[in-house]
Amino acid sequence: MFINRVKIKSYEKGLFFSDDEFKGILDSGPHWYTRILTKNRIDVVSMRDPWLCHEALDLIVRSGALKSSARVIDLTDNQRGLVWIDKRFAKVLGPGQYVLWESLKEVQVEIIDVKSVRFIHDQLDIILESEQSDQELTAILVDEGNVGVFFLDGALKELLPPGLHAFWKRAGRVKVLHIDSRETLLDISGQEIMTRDKVTLRLNAICTFRVKDPVVAISSVEDYRQALYREAQLALRATIGSTDLDNLLSDKDSLADKVQRAIKQRVGEFGLKVVGFGIKDIILPGEMKDLLNKVMESQKTAEAHLITRREEVAAMRSQANTAKMLAGNQPLMRLKELELLEKIATSSNLSVVCGNETISSKVLKLV
Repeated sequence: MFINRVKIKSYEKGLFFSDDEFKGILDSGPHWYTRILTKNRIDVVSMRDPWLCHEALDLIVRSGALKSSARVIDLTDNQRGLVWIDKRFAKVLGPGQYVLWESLKEVQVEIIDVKSVRFIHDQLDIILESEQSDQELTAILVDEGNVGVFFLDGALKELLPPGLHAFWKRAGRVKVLHIDSRETLLDISGQEIMTRDKVTLRLNAICTFRVKDPVVAISSVEDYRQALYREAQLALRATIGSTDLDNLLSDKDSLADKVQRAIKQRVGEFGLKVVGFGIKDIILPGEMKDLLNKVMESQKTAEAHLITRREEVAAMRSQANTAKMLAGNQPLMRLKELELLEKIATSSNLSVVCGNETISSKVLKLV
């Protein structure tokens, strides 16, 4: 009744404690121990689970008894561990002490220094999909066509290309700004501006730009899109205010080019490049529309009358030339008479008998 017997299987180990002090590791087989004078106990653990978890793990590690049968991992605050078991990724280890049995499982451990904060690994996708990885890693995805500006503790570190990026937690304050590097449209609508000849109108314009230098774009101004909108608005107002309405309506493309040149140099200081600028709509007040419609109608009517008069003069000039030709050429006159009779004959029942007199005199008598 004072002797206990424990059977340790081939895939197990015994942890022998006496008066709560660790004494050693027992291999497989039967073991006996007494509990008369001291509080002895044997805790049996299975090596089929490679992780050794015990409340007295620090005592067991300090004894040095695990050197031949297990791997001890002791991670500082600036270290993390990547564990593969049987060539499959298991977990990410944070700071602390860990023990893994190596008898039945193939264990691989990779120690990572987290001072660089950004975590780069050729199996990053697999590591991030594992359990508990989100406790140690922060994943940030930079979308296609974007650039990630990486700041660490408020200081610029590097530019991140599109893709998946990971950062260690509790290693520094990480901030990643996503900047679209593609061509982008900025709508500048509802701009009420007065022209040089005191006509108030509304303009809708559009500006095409792209970010040329992401670092300058986010460090030189608070909001580079808002800064571009402000500069385009000011340049548009200055250009329209120095232009008459007639010039604006007749050549708005050259006006847009002038606005583009005005803002191009200024926004270049923000790390932006203006690709194009165009005026979409010019909206006039109602009374100005009616007035312009009347002016346009009068102009078109005058142009129509001028064309009609030109055609009439041309027709009369042609008739005069024809009369001169017929007056001096008798055979040609007879041919024109025959053409006239042919036209009359095709449209009515008419019989013409010609004698010595001319055809024209005969026709005149018939009529």
